[in-house]
Amino acid sequence: MAERFDCIWHNARLATMRVDRPDLGEIERGLIAARGGHIVYAGAAAEFPTDADAIKRIDCEGRWITPGLVDCHTHLVYGGNRAHEFELRLKGASYEEIARAGGGIVSTVAATRKASEAELVMSALPRLDALIGEGATTVEIKSGYGLDIETELRQLAAARSLSRQRRIAIRTSFLGAHALPVEADGDKDRYIDLVCNDMLPAVAKSGLADAVDAFMEGIAFSAEQTTRVFEMAKVFGLPVKLHADQLSNLGGAALAARFSALSADHLEHTDEAGAAAMAEAGTVAVLLPGAFYFIRETQKPPVETFRKRGVHMALATDCNPGSSPLTSLLLAMNMGATLFRMTVAECLTGITREGARALGVLDETGTLEAGKWCDLAIWDIERPAELVYRIGFNPLHRRVWRGI
Repeated sequence: MAERFDCIWHNARLATMRVDRPDLGEIERGLIAARGGHIVYAGAAAEFPTDADAIKRIDCEGRWITPGLVDCHTHLVYGGNRAHEFELRLKGASYEEIARAGGGIVSTVAATRKASEAELVMSALPRLDALIGEGATTVEIKSGYGLDIETELRQLAAARSLSRQRRIAIRTSFLGAHALPVEADGDKDRYIDLVCNDMLPAVAKSGLADAVDAFMEGIAFSAEQTTRVFEMAKVFGLPVKLHADQLSNLGGAALAARFSALSADHLEHTDEAGAAAMAEAGTVAVLLPGAFYFIRETQKPPVETFRKRGVHMALATDCNPGSSPLTSLLLAMNMGATLFRMTVAECLTGITREGARALGVLDETGTLEAGKWCDLAIWDIERPAELVYRIGFNPLHRRVWRGI
């Protein structure tokens, strides 16, 4: 008896992004078959049984299929906006000057604390819809704009709620160690006590976080303070991620690697030793060209060093109200290529396979392989490079999440 599938996409060209291929894993005459929301076959049409049956057959008419896109670093849930700070930067104020003057993250904290969970969800939905509209099927969302137990939990709950509002996988990260709240009176150690002894246990008990993140920087937290947070995360069995080496080199990449972090993100000032440590630990380098562009940085992440060391590189939007109000993974790829000199293959795998790796979900999504979720993006393009090359143009034909 012929095998029966829920759906077969045929007459397609595939960019499988398989982990065993150094390129995009392209298949000119490809086919995908799915059942129960999972890929059962993704490969050459010539090698697929000719008598296979399916409830639904879709002729892709030669279109390209990639894995659904993965945005592995966003701060999508927050209150208010910071357009006024953008005006200040245009007049010459730096990111650090604005932060030290009470703007930056702290100003978003005030707006987020005033917002209800429903309000946070409603304000985040348009941003999420923009990502979905370009083929995103998995998105990570961080907290970090509450800086108290109640609001941090509310942010995480709002992030989880988004996955019930839309057909998308949401991964959450607790970012309590993001900035110092006003009520801490400048005492970073006392605030980290609160993060470790009160916030993190409450978050772990709630089950609302998939990982723990921190911001290690001169305007944020030191290596010692970050270490305390990561050690407590380890107690609760939560993997870690780190905003590292964005504005200076404090050894963040190496510290992330020491804790076998899923990823270290930003990395403009990472040195050779940090890259080597990341490679050995398997920590993904998440590059965020939106923030680099928006705050007019000049120090680029060491992409060539990452290549030489074999560090996996992902790309993400870093969607946030202050330093990267970006909701386009397609534009993030173009920025990665033009600003950081990443290749087309690095950009495309960066928002699929490596993005999934940075979230610890590569066994579930990020490539077109049997056994993974049937998360697809189907494109009206002639070659994959178009997805990186074009600016302000969305060639998405159809997005498929869990086979539908």
